[in-house]
Amino acid sequence: MNQVPMNQVDLLKLNVNEHVEKKQNLSYLSWAWAWAEALKADPAATFDVQTFDGKPYMEVNGTGMVWVTVTMFGKPMTCFLPVMDHRNKPITNPDAFQVNTALMRCMTKGLALHGLGLYIYAGEDLPEGDAEPVIVKAVTQKATADVEVNTGNADANAELFAEGMITYTNHCEDAMSLNRYWKANQTQLDGLKVSHPALYEQVRNRFAELKKQFSEKQ
Repeated sequence: MNQVPMNQVDLLKLNVNEHVEKKQNLSYLSWAWAWAEALKADPAATFDVQTFDGKPYMEVNGTGMVWVTVTMFGKPMTCFLPVMDHRNKPITNPDAFQVNTALMRCMTKGLALHGLGLYIYAGEDLPEGDAEPVIVKAVTQKATADVEVNTGNADANAELFAEGMITYTNHCEDAMSLNRYWKANQTQLDGLKVSHPALYEQVRNRFAELKKQFSEKQ
């Protein structure tokens, strides 16, 4: 019997806990397993690594930020991630192995934008089940491995990430879930703080405002 193809809602419901590893109090989904599941859901799925002056990462004050566009169901989603060490701190002058690790982690996070393991990045323990899915919007763009991304695209993606962070706070029911949400996206927030401090302040102010509201309700 042929397997019925999955869609984005199915990916949101998929429990990935058995394939998650814990490091430094953060959760990481196996990229190999995640990509295999993506191909099951959409055999035409692809991911593209964006380059900057011939390098597979953007230089930010001596550190690196990788950009990966994952396309599923005909829809491209772009995700970015700092090149980090085992302490989840940005690496100065990263080597090839460190960049490759960041690219695979970024690809996995791009799959989360399509729904696969998204609840991990929201600080939740279980998938949404039959609840109405929250779809994170990302910029649609033509991306290939040898296309240099200009500053305009970088700004657009940063704005979309900040917008998504602010929008998803509406699903946080208390200060604890708010804190989990912030910590789950700590690495990207650190990158945003460096590359787009004004956007970072908008996100931080939203979290501070909600945290105050939750405290007043107690």
